[in-house]
Amino acid sequence: MTAAELLRKTASALPDFIPSSLTAIEKGGSSRCFFRVLSAGNKSAILVQDLGEKEENKHYAALADFLASRGVPVPGVLAKQDDEGLLWLEDLGEADLWATRHEPWEIRRPLYESALRGISFLHGITPESPVTEGLSLQSGFDERLYRWEQAYFTDHCLGDLFGVGEEIRRELLDLPGMKRLASDLSTLPRHLVHRDFQSQNILIRSGDAWFIDFQGMRPGLAQYDLASLLCDPYVMISAVEREHLLDYYCELRRLAGMPVGENFNRVFWQCAVQRLMQALGAYGYLSIHRGKTSFRSHVPSALSRLREALGALHHDDRLDELGALVADLKA
Repeated sequence: MTAAELLRKTASALPDFIPSSLTAIEKGGSSRCFFRVLSAGNKSAILVQDLGEKEENKHYAALADFLASRGVPVPGVLAKQDDEGLLWLEDLGEADLWATRHEPWEIRRPLYESALRGISFLHGITPESPVTEGLSLQSGFDERLYRWEQAYFTDHCLGDLFGVGEEIRRELLDLPGMKRLASDLSTLPRHLVHRDFQSQNILIRSGDAWFIDFQGMRPGLAQYDLASLLCDPYVMISAVEREHLLDYYCELRRLAGMPVGENFNRVFWQCAVQRLMQALGAYGYLSIHRGKTSFRSHVPSALSRLREALGALHHDDRLDELGALVADLKA
């Protein structure tokens, strides 16, 4: 649709909103188009145009309403036109958590704590709750999905970006330790998780964190979300800062009556390895196959985080062959 058509659609969907201009928001690797629509009186709204590439995008509005009703900080749904693939959302502003990456810890700490308070509400929702309300969730994290993420890494990061041969990639995937990682994580109790809980998907308004891009929400492990945020390749978080935030999250769980097992940190580092492989696979896929070459710039930091996570694994979970291979990669 042209800009003029989108403005007309906005005027029809939001009768009290008189749109005057529309600006594209270009950010991330989404298959959707985002626009900020301005109106008289300095009002604004976010218009999302779904191009139909991912089935999960169709459920964004219903999931947003559900999450908001459970206290999870997400933008309000203003209107939608499913047949046109259009959705209007509350405008939470342009500032995200990523934009604070160079600020001192005293400024960043309360913002990260706000994000952890919000995600703890999501993790406290049983995976059955959305289903009983007729909502559609993506397939939960199971052994198959963890193995798919590992193959995504070997194909698109090791293969596409670094030219590692197919035989070596296949041998890596077939290692007992890689299979055991997927198996171990798949046997643990699951909660609802965001699935892409990183700094650019967390907006900051008046000092509070708000979540976007949650349409991939599914049953999984809380530590996967935590690893996405606290081992985020987009942001440098020190070991001391990470330890504080993990302790803060665990205390939130205790106060909410949610158990924190003795292996919580062990599972965190397993999830960190798994998540960072997924992220590196995505950087390779998006840069090589989708023409989003800016994602290449995040490969060095993601590799550094993966090396750190591999080194932090419990001795029974070690993946020395993967560690040796990653150590030799030159970003």
